Amino acid sequence: MRCPFCGNVDTQVKDSRPAEDHVSIRRRRFCPACGGRFTTYERVQLRDLVVVKTSGKREPFDRDKLERSIRISMQKRPIEPERIEQMISGIVRRLESMGETDIPSPVIGEIVMETLARIDTVAYVRFASVYKNFQAADDFDKFVSELRPPNLGED
Repeated sequence: MRCPFCGNVDTQVKDSRPAEDHVSIRRRRFCPACGGRFTTYERVQLRDLVVVKTSGKREPFDRDKLERSIRISMQKRPIEPERIEQMISGIVRRLESMGETDIPSPVIGEIVMETLARIDTVAYVRFASVYKNFQAADDFDKFVSELRPPNLGED
């Protein structure tokens, strides 16, 4: 592992233990060249996924990009960080277990929306506003009205 401080490629692992999410390994590392200490995380990756954008462009799946977009939608929501990490790991495992290496971006978006809808409605609407490219307040109103069950007692 390359040292992030000096670029030395010969770093040493000083400590390894399971991370809080229990799906990755946390490693404390030491660089003998500059004395720097840093932490890395190691995860199991079943296959290399490729995201196929709606434009046809292909790019490698980026877990960090998925995590950033989900964390933005969940900003200031009462959800524990461990729960968010579990959710992200679950989405990635689901994508990897689909049996395909090429995943259309709308499939990823729908899986994220489905997962967010079960966890936090506000985060779900936030994510949807970007994913579905809302342009006006009416877009929010229409989307939210579809979430509400109809009032059966109204005349």
